[in-house]
Amino acid sequence: MDVDTTVEAIRSMEIRGAGRIARAGASALADYATNFKGNDPKEFIAGIMDSKEKILGSRPTAVSLWNGVHATIRGLDSCETVDHIRTLVTTNAERFNQASLDAVRTIGEIGAKRIQDGDVILTHCNSSAALSVIKTAFRQGKKFRVYATESRPWRQGILTVNDLAKEGVDITLIIDSAVRSVMKSVTKVFVGADTITSHGSLVNKIGTSQLALAANEAR
Repeated sequence: MDVDTTVEAIRSMEIRGAGRIARAGASALADYATNFKGNDPKEFIAGIMDSKEKILGSRPTAVSLWNGVHATIRGLDSCETVDHIRTLVTTNAERFNQASLDAVRTIGEIGAKRIQDGDVILTHCNSSAALSVIKTAFRQGKKFRVYATESRPWRQGILTVNDLAKEGVDITLIIDSAVRSVMKSVTKVFVGADTITSHGSLVNKIGTSQLALAANEAR
């Protein structure tokens, strides 16, 4: 997917989720590098930097996108030829995307250990990391139920419900304001993270703090 198409897809919420956004940004830069037709390294680098700004502007609050884009252009200043630039950008993007996917899988494996038979799980929005945890536990044969919030205004929870339902997971969609009502029966809460600060605070989709407060109250 080219840069402009990727930017529009991120802005319109067609591409959602921290990891997906980051991988899309890296892939868009790789696409630009692959299809650059010029012979001037300076022009090439200028085009990459312009593309970088466009991509970052598509979701300024997404720290993961910043990470993916900057990982893709790391070392660009040392490149002297068009071929070197192209190889560096495409290789960096491939490495970042693979590392991102590997991280999601690892999170799933570690998180699934927290799930036990009989658990009632609550999740929020549409996090690939949270979904990885739930899917991994389900594939291990564990028996549990899941509640997913609708996650307005974009209703990403519907994506979560559809995804887990196809997997065979027992899942129920609830409106956001029903969180406190169902929390009495919930045993585990899994959410994604747009970023985690150096002192351990989690920043995520609006409504996440509501889940945390309700979960703490119901402990």
